Amino acid sequence: MVVVAGVDEAGKGPVVGPMCVACVALEKADLHNLETLGIKDSKKISKKKREALAVEIKEITSWHVLEVGAQMIDELRKVMTMNEIVLKAHAQVINRIMPDEVYVDAADVNAQRFGLNLKKLLASPAKITSEHNADVKYLIVSAASIVAKVTRDNLMMKLEEELGCTIGSGYPADPESRAFVAEALKRQDESMLRVIRHSWKTVDKIRDSIHL
Repeated sequence: MVVVAGVDEAGKGPVVGPMCVACVALEKADLHNLETLGIKDSKKISKKKREALAVEIKEITSWHVLEVGAQMIDELRKVMTMNEIVLKAHAQVINRIMPDEVYVDAADVNAQRFGLNLKKLLASPAKITSEHNADVKYLIVSAASIVAKVTRDNLMMKLEEELGCTIGSGYPADPESRAFVAEALKRQDESMLRVIRHSWKTVDKIRDSIHL
């Protein structure tokens, strides 16, 4: 029995909210079941379809999602790069499932280097395929992409409910997210500030723009 896994993240670049890294695994003989679900990269399907697929994927696979919060990202960035944070998160979710083969969407300009560095962190000798755009090339990575994206979207909605305000996607280019950061800085509201990645240059730019 050969177990194949795919790993992908959602939320590496946002200035607000967590990053979620998902590992989805299936026996190699059962990979065809992903085709019947109509899986594609999470960015290429509607929100409603993505949510439905996430439920179906979880029903037929072994899976694990790691949430890395904004405060943790800020702390880790004091001693490592964001790519290294993603690398270690990949290793953590893979080590929870211990597959025989792993396909990953490389978070490094050098995909081969990402794969070699990942292999050093694994608790088992899995065969690693590390490529750019793996979420488009391999259905098992597409499945992980969907689970990661839906998990993060749900966490962002939960944050909006808890804080009672609009956050948006969390990405620096999102006007709603930039407005949220500006309001948090003005108010110095701890509950809002804790979900912002203060190590992002975007925060400094917004702070300067509102003359704080």
